[in-house]
Amino acid sequence: MPKLRTVAVVAGAALLARRAMRRRVRVSPLWPMPALQEPVSGRPRSRALRVLVAAREEVAEGVVRLRLEGHGLPRWEPGAHLDLVLPSGLVRQYSLCGDPEDTSSYTVATRLVPDGRGGSREVHEQVREGMELEVRGPRNRFRFVEADSYVFVAGGIGITPVLPMLRALPEGAEWRLLYCGRDRASMPFLEDVEKLGEGRVTVVEGTPDVDGFLADLPEGAAVYCCGPEGLMAAVEERFPSVRLERFTPRASTGGAFEVELRRSGRTLTVTPDSTVLAAVRAELPNTAYSCEQGFCGTCQQRVLEGEVDHRDELLTDAERGDSMLICVSRARGDRLVLDI
Repeated sequence: MPKLRTVAVVAGAALLARRAMRRRVRVSPLWPMPALQEPVSGRPRSRALRVLVAAREEVAEGVVRLRLEGHGLPRWEPGAHLDLVLPSGLVRQYSLCGDPEDTSSYTVATRLVPDGRGGSREVHEQVREGMELEVRGPRNRFRFVEADSYVFVAGGIGITPVLPMLRALPEGAEWRLLYCGRDRASMPFLEDVEKLGEGRVTVVEGTPDVDGFLADLPEGAAVYCCGPEGLMAAVEERFPSVRLERFTPRASTGGAFEVELRRSGRTLTVTPDSTVLAAVRAELPNTAYSCEQGFCGTCQQRVLEGEVDHRDELLTDAERGDSMLICVSRARGDRLVLDI
């Protein structure tokens, strides 16, 4: 009998240890780095979901809307976006622009960028009704907050995260929207926006008067902007506390610096017009990456030494203490040491 009790205790302890190890690895699959023989990059930021492309519709010149259906999809709030995994494996981020209460489908829209990096072209040319895709998220770094009043600035496809916010505005809320685009035919959801805000929406074909629109902002106003980088920079210059939604990384600028890959025993030079990811993959081509925009987290690496100029849109303050996304972030000094 004592032997059986001993066996049961040992088996129970082993089970608890295995469970603890699995929890530890789920929390930080990069641990314990020194024991790994090959460089490890990144981890999934959220579980993947399979969805069906139930509808595909062109809602403006060069803009396609997709309705993605699934079962028990996670709820979301205005401002949230999805990671869409394309058939080629590319991952791109798109704002959710449907109904947050609908747990049976997600709605996203994308504009064709002919000279882009290929994601929008793949959506327009290869994604069709009846196709199954993988999505991750939703995630929200563009949260809709309570405020005394609201001011929105959207350029072109930048209307997508703003549209659910307009629908969620409290009754009687004070708000106004500047919506600009090349011309009306290229501006998605224009009719919906105008119906929502009769007299509160300023539509501009061409270059908007940002100064005039932002003049005399109400005290306590929450200002949101999404659109081309030039538009967002103009709004941020005039109102530094604006809430911005970016789907392209900030320009990779800065001086050259060295990166030591501690476990690989190599030292690389990152030039001003390149990235840490590009330099690392030139030496270690199997290093994982995906979005190259600082959004998905696939290229996250542990930093052993050096100060990082974080340019991502994903990591928490705690994560930034000892890691970086090497696709967009750089060194503040002249050297970084990575645990690769």
